[in-house]
Amino acid sequence: MSRSHRLFDLLQELRRRRGTVSGGALARELDVSLRTIRRDIATLQAMGADIDGEPGVGYILRPGFVLPPLSFTEEEIQALVVGAQWVSRQTDEALARAVQNALAKIHGVLSPDMRRALDDSALFVSRSQAAASGVDLARVRRALREQWKMRITYADEDDTPMDRTLWPIMLGFIENQRFIAGWCELTSDFRLFRTDRILKVDFLEERYARNRRRLVKEWRARDEHPCRRTDCS
Repeated sequence: MSRSHRLFDLLQELRRRRGTVSGGALARELDVSLRTIRRDIATLQAMGADIDGEPGVGYILRPGFVLPPLSFTEEEIQALVVGAQWVSRQTDEALARAVQNALAKIHGVLSPDMRRALDDSALFVSRSQAAASGVDLARVRRALREQWKMRITYADEDDTPMDRTLWPIMLGFIENQRFIAGWCELTSDFRLFRTDRILKVDFLEERYARNRRRLVKEWRARDEHPCRRTDCS
């Protein structure tokens, strides 16, 4: 994660809290060191963020702070356009609407020259022919954000249905397939589930206890990366 993204995430974490939050809690949430949190808090304060607090006590963001507007290079604008095209044509309708709304907001604050770059059709991303799936991907993304468990009925390679409870940690778009990566309670291991093989899904309001970002980090650290597996077995 770049430092600018980390600062933005830290600011969002502070905005979410109604009261004082400790540096240790922020460090665990963002999966960084306490020293990094202290340094980033000082950076945000220098940028004008009204953050009260001190090490060992905790921090609170006072209302009213807005990050300064971003400026873009033409290459950055093109990267945004390509990314937006990919999301619109490779994911699902909810994300497609969201990315178009985001581009509209960016368009409204750009200079005329940069608006022309945003409207330039020099780059193209093809539309995905993804396998049909009855899984609501918008609800899957909410389950990821809220760390909600999912109970699914899944067809294995022999089309034998099996019931699994998983802790969803990532939604993957790989070629023409859609995958949910998660910790499977039955096997006590990380697994990938193809959404077109999910026969039934219940989104539980029971949260899994471990931090999703830490689980993703463990998953990626495996010697045999789970992304190489194309099914849950």
